Amino acid sequence: MSQLSDISLVAQIVVFNNTRAFDQLVKKYQSSIRRFFLNQTCGDSELSDDLAQDTFIKAYTNIASFKNLSSFSTWLYRIAYNIFYDYIRSRKETTDLDSREIDNVHYTEQDNFSQQTDIYQSMKMLKDIERTCITLFYMEDQSIDKIAGITGCPVGTVKSHLSRGKEKLAKYLKQNGYDRDRR
Repeated sequence: MSQLSDISLVAQIVVFNNTRAFDQLVKKYQSSIRRFFLNQTCGDSELSDDLAQDTFIKAYTNIASFKNLSSFSTWLYRIAYNIFYDYIRSRKETTDLDSREIDNVHYTEQDNFSQQTDIYQSMKMLKDIERTCITLFYMEDQSIDKIAGITGCPVGTVKSHLSRGKEKLAKYLKQNGYDRDRR
């Protein structure tokens, strides 16, 4: 489906309240939105599913506000981005302990059982905005301009977050036995 068909589906939803059209948009984007959250939550699939569901509910209830100033996918990722940061803010307000420290202790005590766990662990070392930029660029194949639209950061700032995040990931993975020269 192209951007034109996304716009056509949005029009059907807004004008005719066509829920099947929204279902088509969900089917098209659910995997990438869920994957975005899976990377943001460092592998928490239940939380990722909940946040993805919240994203699609918010998109459906606000679909009439889509003005086609960006692609539908950029608009949807912007909603997902906001849902995630609302979740982070609410968690920080209700938590006395730093859950990142608890997660790090928990992961340190466990054996490294797969590369996936190592990737998620390395993603935890990044700042939230760096993880978002890395996830959108490398895992969701979004352009730097689209990431800027999603996060509200200037293009240069997105590039900086990508650069710093990539350096941190490389350093962490190299320290944990993942070396480019080794195969």
